[in-house]
Amino acid sequence: MSMMIAMAGKGGTGKTTIAGLLIRFLLKKGMVPILAVDADSNANLNEVLGLKVEMTLGEAREGIKDGVPPGMTRDLYMEYKVQASLVESQGYDLIVMGRPEGPGCYCHANTLLSRYMDRLCGNYRVVVMDNEAGMEHISRLVARQADILLIVSDPTQRGLLAAVRIRDLARELRLNIKKDYVIINRVNQELPLTAKDAIEAAGLNLAGWVPEDELITQYDTEGRPTVDLPDDAKSVQALNEIFENIISIDDY
Repeated sequence: MSMMIAMAGKGGTGKTTIAGLLIRFLLKKGMVPILAVDADSNANLNEVLGLKVEMTLGEAREGIKDGVPPGMTRDLYMEYKVQASLVESQGYDLIVMGRPEGPGCYCHANTLLSRYMDRLCGNYRVVVMDNEAGMEHISRLVARQADILLIVSDPTQRGLLAAVRIRDLARELRLNIKKDYVIINRVNQELPLTAKDAIEAAGLNLAGWVPEDELITQYDTEGRPTVDLPDDAKSVQALNEIFENIISIDDY
């Protein structure tokens, strides 16, 4: 059975960067093969990983809605499109969901896509899914459960309120999530007492916090994949410790 780790958080918290560094951690631990799923409509996980994307699943869905080539069934064509959308790398693959549904009926295309995504996820030891702030992607197209939900926030009160809303939304959708944690990113020196109080009052399960890392800004500015950060980078060291504490590798 695959381990499903779902990422969520409001924009600008560094969620996608953390997703990339999680994949790096899992690779170093030998937790392969890994499927990285970019389910954020503002897709940029490939940039964090240093990969080029030729086709998204949104484009695949458009293709099947417009018809299939002669001699192919819709099922076979969708399976082909899903496989063609995979970006292969060493120890892991990436697939990008792309744009959400547009005008017109996508019911049959979405049913086929969901079916083949479920099948595809079963071929990997770990699935890391980078989501938008909402959790609809989990309930709708990709998967309906997660072993771990990692909610990324900054230390502001607004960021923590968004984290609470994401956790509550996941529960309202009645998703099968075994454990949920919050990671506080971009902390200057120490986690503020106001943030600690807000986390405790909301009943958030704090996995840890990550210091502000100027190397991430430098890599982003230079267009370098942040997954290539050095091992002694502050953010990498903090996240590796967090991941060690919350991910039980021996169970998968």
